[in-house]
Amino acid sequence: MNFPKETKNRFINKETELNLKNAGTTIIVDTETGVQYLYVDYNMKPGGITPLIDRDGNPLLDPNYKNKTEE
Repeated sequence: MNFPKETKNRFINKETELNLKNAGTTIIVDTETGVQYLYVDYNMKPGGITPLIDRDGNPLLDPNYKNKTEE
């Protein structure tokens, strides 16, 4: 397999919060589509991930990462 010499991270952590019960939430952004995801873990154990959606069921997009198909 040939991989590009330079790679950029497709997914970035936008925001992380921890509470007193060792539960954490992280907003992850897909830099190619702008779609935001919510990742939840408990006590540093693997958790779950789901896309964030608006009231109409459309994915929430980060305005800093516009969908490349629209360009």
